[in-house]
Amino acid sequence: MENNQAIGIFDSGIGGTSIWSAIHELLPNEKTIYLADSKNAPYGQKSKDEIIALSMKNTEYLINLKCKLIVVACNTATTNAIRELRSKYEIPFIGIEPAIKPAVTHSKTQIIGILATQGTLNSELFNKTAEKYQDTKIIEQVGTGLVQLIEEGNINSPEMTRLLQSYLKPMIDANIDYLVLGCSHYPYLIPQIKNILPDHIQIIDSGQAVAKQTQKVLLEKIGLSSSQTSEPIFYTNTNSDVLTEILNHKYVIEEIEF
Repeated sequence: MENNQAIGIFDSGIGGTSIWSAIHELLPNEKTIYLADSKNAPYGQKSKDEIIALSMKNTEYLINLKCKLIVVACNTATTNAIRELRSKYEIPFIGIEPAIKPAVTHSKTQIIGILATQGTLNSELFNKTAEKYQDTKIIEQVGTGLVQLIEEGNINSPEMTRLLQSYLKPMIDANIDYLVLGCSHYPYLIPQIKNILPDHIQIIDSGQAVAKQTQKVLLEKIGLSSSQTSEPIFYTNTNSDVLTEILNHKYVIEEIEF
């Protein structure tokens, strides 16, 4: 089964490019369209109704571009809106949730940390997942300010270092051995996080798991592209400078109104 239409990917900004990168690496022949709703970032501080409305708006934009599948490359949008998206639209969706299961499965101390947005940690879906693991202590930390700094291009700023230290120190003191990154923006902070965490604490993000699930759904239900490697398309509704920087100046980015 072949299908040469694009995989659509959206996020509340540039963070979901960490998910796009994993998908592009695993499925290099697939055409991808990435939609960065940076104008409305971060989603994590918005109400559930606002998050659903923005997610539907992004979805309809990608459907109009004839995408065959949509990856919700945002933990907050997934945990708050994916049920509504799946009930309203016929297109298949791949969501992204904090990777609690592998952290719990491999933890020796039975204490793990999760760094995520308020919107993700408050969501019903996240709390239902966390409730499955009563034997493990899950230390939750809202990453207030991190997404804004990443969106502004201040990944390596003193302010970022200060925030990360304040968020991670209580987890280190609590004896976590796994840190789950519960926001698609946060993988861009891994070098800094590694400088703060002791070597024995493992970091888990969702990128590869989402890429594998995307491949599985394409193989089983939709079809892979038969074309050769296709140049990805990137759209943003704000200034494209930071997105260009994140993508190492490799791709053309179109600034659009939406």
